[in-house]
Amino acid sequence: MRPPAILMSCAVAGMAPPPHRRDNTPMTDRIPLLLLPGLLNDAELWRAQLADLADIADCTVGDQTRGETLQGVAEDVLAQAPERFALAGFSLGGFVAQQILRIAPERVLKLALIDTSIHADSPERAEQRRSQRASVRLPGKFHGFGDVLMRSYIDASRLDDYVLVQRVRDMTARLGAEVFLRQSALERRDGHDVLAGYRDPLLIVCGANDRITPLAVSEEMHALVPHSQLVVVPDCGHLAPMEKPDEVSAAMRGWLLQGEG
Repeated sequence: MRPPAILMSCAVAGMAPPPHRRDNTPMTDRIPLLLLPGLLNDAELWRAQLADLADIADCTVGDQTRGETLQGVAEDVLAQAPERFALAGFSLGGFVAQQILRIAPERVLKLALIDTSIHADSPERAEQRRSQRASVRLPGKFHGFGDVLMRSYIDASRLDDYVLVQRVRDMTARLGAEVFLRQSALERRDGHDVLAGYRDPLLIVCGANDRITPLAVSEEMHALVPHSQLVVVPDCGHLAPMEKPDEVSAAMRGWLLQGEG
């Protein structure tokens, strides 16, 4: 495995950067970065990364709230996206990212998959989603993630972090019941075929204690793409961009700069 690009760049500190990237775009331009959030997530998920990477990345957060199918969501996101971009997908956004690679691979410069999977829903997981949808009543007040879901989504060590928990609750409640029902019903497609043929830079990030998309799944993805970089974030659950923002931002910075010489 190559060393992270952020470490490689330190070795050449003080040298003038090459005038162009490999795709012939000027080095003075920031890298177009399309960020895809997860179920009931919006730009708040990426708040730290939007700030931390602003010096090197021109960020767009994809809107995944409208489509009724994975294909429809991917097409909607592509309609809002730059012509070519680095692509980072978290959780549900990872499945949308894989669909983008099926329909428009020429637009993707590099890929990051964060706390996500390449497995279609198991019958058990599909039934769990159906049960969750059945528990939602329309119309009615939707409170977002409750205590049970929160224990699945963030690490046990952070459950007493009022600020973090409230940010998650506010975000999920803001998006609301209709978005939850629509996103939960999206078919998660198997992505082994997509990753098996992937040749560009790939970053895989996973919280060590992720209960939604366990570390074993990220390790499987890493084995499927030997040139990929796997970053395991300790003491972290599923919501790594919010739980451990510094670690996620650092990993993404190295990935964004990889090959930019």
